[in-house]
Amino acid sequence: MAKVRSRGNRSTEHVVEMALRRARIRDWSKHRQDVPGKPDFYFQHAKLAVFVDGCFWHGCPVCSRRVPRHRRVFWLSKLTANLKRDARVRRKLRRLGYKTIRIWEHELRNDKWLRRLRAKL
Repeated sequence: MAKVRSRGNRSTEHVVEMALRRARIRDWSKHRQDVPGKPDFYFQHAKLAVFVDGCFWHGCPVCSRRVPRHRRVFWLSKLTANLKRDARVRRKLRRLGYKTIRIWEHELRNDKWLRRLRAKL
């Protein structure tokens, strides 16, 4: 397992990127190293960090995906650590004056998330 490397959340990020391009929303960058938490999309002029999260990996409160039965303790600790890290990053960003938006994987089926994003911009 150590040789298996993460490829990120390419499919969800790709959907958001294409929607931003179609909506002609510009001036964003991806995975900014100088912003805490390395947000998936960052709008510098609005100081807005956007995270596109998979429902399983980040513990979506709506979807409540099941934890795998095999190696259940491992998965519970992994998913709990993800939730804690996400909350810690969000608090740090807000303390530093950034705005944040979390877009869940299941929200990509419609354009409500895009309206929320435009309202923040």
